[in-house]
Order: sequence, then C-alpha cells, then structure tokens
Amino acid sequence: MSALKYAIIGVVVVVVVVVAAVLVLVLPTLHRVPVQYVGSSSGYEAFVPNGQTINYNGHTDPTGTLILSNGTTIQNAVWDGQYSSTIIQNHNEIVQLNDEWVGRTDPVNNQPYVPLQDFYVIKGQVPVGQVTINGQTYYVIEAGSINPANIAGFYTYQGWVPNFVVAMNIQGTYAAGLPGNSPVFQWTNTTGTVASQTMLYKQYNPYVYIAGGDVLVQSNGIIIPYGVTSSPLGSALFNFTTPQHTYNPSS
Repeated sequence: MSALKYAIIGVVVVVVVVVAAVLVLVLPTLHRVPVQYVGSSSGYEAFVPNGQTINYNGHTDPTGTLILSNGTTIQNAVWDGQYSSTIIQNHNEIVQLNDEWVGRTDPVNNQPYVPLQDFYVIKGQVPVGQVTINGQTYYVIEAGSINPANIAGFYTYQGWVPNFVVAMNIQGTYAAGLPGNSPVFQWTNTTGTVASQTMLYKQYNPYVYIAGGDVLVQSNGIIIPYGVTSSPLGSALFNFTTPQHTYNPSS
C-alpha cells in the first residue's frame, strides 16, 4: 500500500513538472521592470494609438506612442487598464471615417480631406512599466493608477498631434470654439479643412465624437483645429474639452 502511494505521488510530480515545462514553452516570457513616472507633474502627455493591439494581463490592450510634455516620444507604448477597450473602439471608428472621407473634397473650401488621428491626453506624470515579452520591450502605461479626471480624448490632423501636445504645454496657449459662421471653415488650407472635417466626423458619429470645430490657439497666432471624444472626458481637462473662449481671426 505504501509503495502504491509513493508511485501515485511520483506520477503526480512528473505530471506537474511536464505541465510546467509546457507552459514555459507555450506562454510568452515576461520580464517586468518597476513602474516609473515620466513626464511633467504640471504638464500634459499623450498616448497616440497606432491601430495595433497586444494581449497583456489577460486582455487586449492598444499599442502606440507616448508623447511627453517636452515633445519626447516613447515608441512601443501599451495602454493597460481603464479605457483600453474604449480607445480601441474610438480608434477603429476614426479609421473607418478616414477610409470613407480621406481624399474626397470638402465642398466648402474645395480642399481634399486628410487623415485624422485620435489621441488621449494625460494631465500630470504617467506611470510606465517596462516589460519584455518574448524579447520585445514594451512600455506599459498603468492607466489604472491614473485619476480618471486627468484623462481626455481628442482628435485632429494626423500630422499635427505632436505639435498639439507640445502647444498644450506652452504658456499662453488656450482653447477656443469656432462660431458656426467662422471664416476658418472656408480657409483654403489644411487648417480650414481640418476644422470642417472635425465637424463632419462629429456629425457622422456623435456618440464617439461629441465636439468638433474647436481650436488650440498658440501665442504666435497659429491655431490647431481639433475635436473631442465622448470618453474619456476627464474634468481636469475641462478648459480643452469645453473651451470658454471664442476664436475670431483677424483676417
């Protein structure tokens, strides 16, 4: 009887060892570095999704670029935690709208529509953990550690996102709304087109894009048209998500 017990225990041990060995081969190898805080405690950073996702922590997360307040970019960023599925959905929607409208002509200023990009601004420093999965290094934004009030989503011309983030961090920059009859919508340049296009995207999906026709006004007079997503919509970014000024160009 004792011999039988030992035999059974031995089989169990062998099975456990074999299963453990199989898991090591099948599951992605993961090495984590302690979380660090990057960016400025009083500034604005932004995550820009690239349309790719990664399976991490048992669920699907969007990947992209993290832009810091000084313009420094961190590639292979992963947004993990709150709003991850929302960001994926928002980005998929803007990709669909781009596929439908980019290249078509704006009937107001006769300029072709351009690709717009969604991005997610964080007020203050961002908790980031460095993780290696199967030899690839990723920088995981620990979104669950960020106050929801400090996160808001925006969209603008794809090529202007880095400029937008830097401008938010420059003293003297403020947000403003464009009146419905603003001459900016008729400008025959990319600025006029993007202003009109943010209104167009808002019209076609008001559940995802709740605002359009806003502008970031810089101290040098340059403006960047943008819109706002319905979620996330953190109250700490109220001045940008719900501008209290109106922009009237001098010419």
